[in-house]
Amino acid sequence: MSRVWTIIVAGGTGSRYGAKKQLEWLVDRRVIDWSHQVAKSVSDTVVTVKPISDPADYPGDLVVEGGATRSASVRSGLAVIAEKGGGPDDLVLIHDAARPLASKELFLGVIEALKAGAVSVLPTVAVAESLKIVDGSQVVGSVDRSGFHTAQTPQGFNFQTITRAHAGGEEATDDVALVEALGLATRRIQGEPNNFKLTHRSDLRLAELLLLDRREIRGER
Repeated sequence: MSRVWTIIVAGGTGSRYGAKKQLEWLVDRRVIDWSHQVAKSVSDTVVTVKPISDPADYPGDLVVEGGATRSASVRSGLAVIAEKGGGPDDLVLIHDAARPLASKELFLGVIEALKAGAVSVLPTVAVAESLKIVDGSQVVGSVDRSGFHTAQTPQGFNFQTITRAHAGGEEATDDVALVEALGLATRRIQGEPNNFKLTHRSDLRLAELLLLDRREIRGER
């Protein structure tokens, strides 16, 4: 029976944010703890990839240091899975630590699509805003937004596929792009509007309000 591994990518230093956003406090725990909680609820093993030489405590069944880039950090996680006996038919989810609002249902949707036969799965949300082409301070054109979606995580793969995708050491902003380079199809599932990536400090405040609202709806304290 295939196992489910989740790699939480938490190796960034937060250069745009101004701090290690994965360690920021969000309601009653850190951002990384929210991401780990949902990943652990659906995974056999969670591999957390932390920044190089970071002394902070990171949650995870296995915690390893990442690399200088996101792709290098993912490869660190994949190497640990291989060392621990990951098989070609095992399922690997890769999730950004800085997306603390991803739901358990979204994780399960990715897993379900993989178990149904997909080798690569991507949650997306359709672009709602108008798209413009700009050159410096000038708007020079418009783009038909139909068909354009924003990519989210967790992204899911079978272990053999994602290992092949990273074998050449190429860089990409997400892992599906490396699978696309192999000529393999990725199955899309519906993402979640609130599953945004923390990029600016205002995003942390928004995430806090959404989490508090979620708790109020569920009658939690």
